[in-house]
Amino acid sequence: MKRNVLFGALLMSLMPVKKCWGEEAILKPRLVVCTDIAPAHIEPDDMESVIHLLAYADCFEIEALITSVGWNCDPYPTEWHQYLTRAIEAYRKDVINLRARSGQKDFLPLEIENAKQQMGYWPSADYLSQRAMMGSINGGIKAIGNDNDSPGSEMLIQLADEDDPRPIYVAAWGGANTLAQAIWRVKQSRSEEETKKFINKFRIYTITDQDMDYNHRMNRAYSSHMWLRKEFANELQFVWDEGTWQEQCELGKHAWQQHKERIQGHGAMGSEYPTYKWGVEGDTPSFLYLIPNGLNDPEDPKQAGWAGYHERGISPDSLTTAWNSWQEPVRSISIAYKQRFYPDELNDLIARIEWAEKGNGNKNPIVIVNGQAGLEPIYIKAHVNDVIRLNASQSYDPDKEKLSFSWWQQPEIGGQQLSIEDTLQPMASVKIPSSANGKVFHLICEVHDDGPYHLVAYRRVIISIAE
Repeated sequence: MKRNVLFGALLMSLMPVKKCWGEEAILKPRLVVCTDIAPAHIEPDDMESVIHLLAYADCFEIEALITSVGWNCDPYPTEWHQYLTRAIEAYRKDVINLRARSGQKDFLPLEIENAKQQMGYWPSADYLSQRAMMGSINGGIKAIGNDNDSPGSEMLIQLADEDDPRPIYVAAWGGANTLAQAIWRVKQSRSEEETKKFINKFRIYTITDQDMDYNHRMNRAYSSHMWLRKEFANELQFVWDEGTWQEQCELGKHAWQQHKERIQGHGAMGSEYPTYKWGVEGDTPSFLYLIPNGLNDPEDPKQAGWAGYHERGISPDSLTTAWNSWQEPVRSISIAYKQRFYPDELNDLIARIEWAEKGNGNKNPIVIVNGQAGLEPIYIKAHVNDVIRLNASQSYDPDKEKLSFSWWQQPEIGGQQLSIEDTLQPMASVKIPSSANGKVFHLICEVHDDGPYHLVAYRRVIISIAE
């Protein structure tokens, strides 16, 4: 899977890719999923989340889909891997329609797909199939060691060793035992500096702590996750979700009629989307914080987004630190953001399932602020008493639909409320107060179209005030 330097030229020559969420030719974020996917009568939410993920395969470079241990299975039954295969085969049928969303006419050769993928490119099902593999089937720190290597842990080592500066985001829907094993293996054969460099390539988002069976769930020391947080606290960005995922489940249950009517049975992927048992898509926040929609940067979990809001602090084990939202007031802040964004998140998924079924549908607006297109934040340096003009009037909708605008501030960053004028207009302004010396403020430009499902796009504006 050597990175091919000819990828960009071949990509542009083979197909007219239209970018996902923006205009710039930018690379996808690298994503690895560790899932304890299971039969629907045991636990259907992993299948729900994998269908959701595959509906966004043009926005993520899916480097590996690893089946491994989780709450419902220690050891993980290898025959359950077939459910991941079923999801990929459903994607195989629907991706022909999904490609139309990006104007993509064909797939790149497999050896080129294995290179760096640009936003808007829908990978082939063959590409995904070769990256679906088994990880660690046994849970807990006790399993880490010489007998725990797997195709998944070997793949993680290979990915980190590639000549690619992008971080690798690991979404743990079950246990992250496979990542722990990869780090342990590297630690045996490389210097301390080399091991640190290896670990620095990874970011991890765990949905609760599932490196164990359910009966051991409160025994934090049982889990290899604690080992990761203790040993590599300064090298590994670790998000431990105890709150947002529960809210994802509850919001999905309240909105289940929409899932039933607009997702289930629509296209091959919708036909694989099972009815919930405990909650809906509890694992989905692990990749929502990575979704490139202009709202938040996954390198800074304090930036609120579709996966809520997190601060770095003491973990639920009361011993280690991680990015989390399990305690008040952070928990309520995170849940409030989840509730705010969930209708747009669900509508966005429904619109993509419509594309999968029909090969046409609505597209998201393109947000341009102060003449700057793309997904990166707009950085502005200012002084106290300055008036900052913000202009999103060049924003447009690919389907030529009308746009509505909303400018708002994320108050948790900066700690001071700003007064924004014309918050519902394309152009807004904000005056920097005299008490804002040395502070940093985050504003969001949120744009909806008036087409089906009123799709959304965002742009974050970061204002730094000089001392």
